[in-house]
Amino acid sequence: MASHLGDNIRHGRDHSGTHASQNRWRHQESTSFAKHAAQAPRDADQRGDTGDLSDFLKGSRVEPKHEPTSSASGPRYTPIAVAGGAARGTRPAQTVQANGATTEVVCGPLLNYRRMENATWFGSVLIVTKGGELGDTSVPELRLKTGARTQISGSIAPQISLIDGLESTSGAQLAESEGSEQTIVHGTRLYSDPRHTFWRFSLQVPMQQVELRCVYSIPGLTFTHGMKTDRQSFFVPAISDSMRIMFHSCNGFSVGTDEAAWSGPALWNDVGRVHAKSPFHVMIGGGDQIYNDGIRVTGPLRPWTDIANPKKRRDFPFHEELRKSCDEFYVNNYIRWYGTEPFSAANGQIPQLNIWDDHDIIDGFGSYVDDFMQCDVFRGIGGVAHKYYLLFQHHLAPPVSTYTSDLPEGASTTDGIVDPRQLENTFVLEEKTTDPSYIIGPKPGPYVAEHSRSIYARLGARIAFFGIDARTERTRRQVNYPETYQIIFSRLRYELEAAQSSPSPIRHLIVLLGIPIAYPRLTWLENIFSSPLMGPLKFLNKRFGFGGSFFNSFDGGVDLLDDLDDHYTARTHKKERAYLVHQLQTLASEFSVRITILGGDVHLAAVGRFYSNPELQIPVLNDHRYITNIISSAIVNKPPPQAVANLLARRNKIHHLDDDTDETLMNFFDKDPGKEVRTARFNHVTMPSRNWAMITENHGPAVAAQANTVNGHASNGNDDPQAATASKVKDGHSWLHIGETNAGTQHRAADSERHGKATDGSLDVCIRVEKDQHDKDGRTQSYGITIPFLEYTGAAKSSMRGGSAHSAPEPST
Repeated sequence: MASHLGDNIRHGRDHSGTHASQNRWRHQESTSFAKHAAQAPRDADQRGDTGDLSDFLKGSRVEPKHEPTSSASGPRYTPIAVAGGAARGTRPAQTVQANGATTEVVCGPLLNYRRMENATWFGSVLIVTKGGELGDTSVPELRLKTGARTQISGSIAPQISLIDGLESTSGAQLAESEGSEQTIVHGTRLYSDPRHTFWRFSLQVPMQQVELRCVYSIPGLTFTHGMKTDRQSFFVPAISDSMRIMFHSCNGFSVGTDEAAWSGPALWNDVGRVHAKSPFHVMIGGGDQIYNDGIRVTGPLRPWTDIANPKKRRDFPFHEELRKSCDEFYVNNYIRWYGTEPFSAANGQIPQLNIWDDHDIIDGFGSYVDDFMQCDVFRGIGGVAHKYYLLFQHHLAPPVSTYTSDLPEGASTTDGIVDPRQLENTFVLEEKTTDPSYIIGPKPGPYVAEHSRSIYARLGARIAFFGIDARTERTRRQVNYPETYQIIFSRLRYELEAAQSSPSPIRHLIVLLGIPIAYPRLTWLENIFSSPLMGPLKFLNKRFGFGGSFFNSFDGGVDLLDDLDDHYTARTHKKERAYLVHQLQTLASEFSVRITILGGDVHLAAVGRFYSNPELQIPVLNDHRYITNIISSAIVNKPPPQAVANLLARRNKIHHLDDDTDETLMNFFDKDPGKEVRTARFNHVTMPSRNWAMITENHGPAVAAQANTVNGHASNGNDDPQAATASKVKDGHSWLHIGETNAGTQHRAADSERHGKATDGSLDVCIRVEKDQHDKDGRTQSYGITIPFLEYTGAAKSSMRGGSAHSAPEPST
């Protein structure tokens, strides 16, 4: 003590700590001391002013730990918390939780994955607490422990079952038994208003040579939703492994659906069963993670929707009071849906990686006629939906204000539009940096006045992910700006080139487009719906309500037309679609990386693919044009009628993207998933039943093409004794390579005991399809396929047409 005092006199109180220990626990008292100090201290000797010292011992330094809301155990003290980042309009939060105080959580914890960098896993956890304050507020803290994964059992619901093996073990014993260390992460307040406060905890986990189980808790919380607790776990792959991937889309119900008849979000129980046996490292949300369409039926837009005259509806103002009402609808709908079990349970235990689509805003957003999309109401709800999309799905602070038609004078400045009314009693964090996983668009979207956010992230050792934001810049004539494509492909080339020269190059690039791209054309249906013959019917609908729901409530057009215009196969997106596929083919050839596309939106399951014209006789293992489109939709929403699925199957022709590239859906569904007949006898390509997908790398040394082929087609180690030898390919209706042989229920990838267990560097893909909509447990039938890696040797270079020579398309006119 005397030595410290002397140093203070000689060097001042802020001098460097020459006596400080380098141990990370140097500022933490022992557990024994904490138990002693947590009790009421004796009165200090009355020698001058000793009140400050007494107060320090009683509260600021060591606090008695309140009774936890779960069975979690640990040290009986609360360390001093450090405030989060600086924020706009208020001081940084600096205080800690009051003794015995609890905070009510109305949503969360929600777990996100961001990226891998320098053998470190980056992610975040979000909680939404009740109430908010402008000034200093208590800062919650997250405690993270990591250890080697051990065999566990149970299911996601209830959440605590996944970490039952930890509950009877104290924090100290866990560290000793599993080599685990505790890290304390202080919350950063992203946004706060009188109703709610959003807290983000940024996580960093150093990866190891073994898979890690990470357990986190947030003490001092009570949960509005009874099954939630403050203790969750997730898994991080070993450095040498790729991630086990879960993919889903259309995670909600359309307006008017009888949710009870579909047993609610039952398939999340199936996700939980698989996760409990072989945990997923990431779950990719392909869009429509939430359905906000109810805003026009039971929400504040109902009066606007009921306006019969399209011109009056277009000119309707989006004033501040309407914005407030819409804001309240969106946040409450997110809290309701993200708190719905068993989906809620998965949110805190499988890291999410999401891209949005129209229902995250409102049905058809971006695909109505431009004149109508420019109206105040669409621009207004686009801004509000984007605000909560950033908060709930990306754990990012929103813009300081969103669009209104009655913006006060002087609200527009050189720094942008800041509406002072929206900042009353409101806190918004000013993010200082942009996470490097995002690929930011060059200019704001036409209807959502924000920049698009596409995502690039490494998914373990040999898999990379790219998700394109196909909604922020979307119009009826374009999906993304030409300049955005240039930025995207420049970034992808940079990442793939850097990985190519590393010890672990990328062998598979998973591309998320949200909407299928290898899919049957419905141009003939578009032509009918857009025909002048529809004019009299539209008139009768507007005047007398003839046709009912066949026409939409927005622009008076045919209700299905916005869905058709949404598709990459729509005639208005034909050039843009071809450009995108050619660019992906070129990337595949440049870096010898196999590209696989994920798509959702259409409420049925299918597998489409692009591939080289069979006349070129290029083995799939060497075919850079072979790109599989895994179509998995919907995990919650009801499927289309059987007749629609059969119609699509009838339209499943062999299409020619160009002279060298063909495309079609493959025969994948060898039988119906349950007792009920789902499809016609001829239909083996579309499955109108709820579903989700899982993707796992078959990790092992790459096989040489010439050493592992069957009739010129890669076998990729498919050791299935029932796998027939692939005959010479005639067209895409047949199996193109041995990994497609016996695709469906008999394939190795559909077998949970063999899925992902081969060693050939391929991807096992399994689509799990609901057997019975009335089964609340969500039991499924599995269908499998294997996607080979790419060993590009330039075999097709002489016949390549275009590729990188294609320029970014201008929007169709």
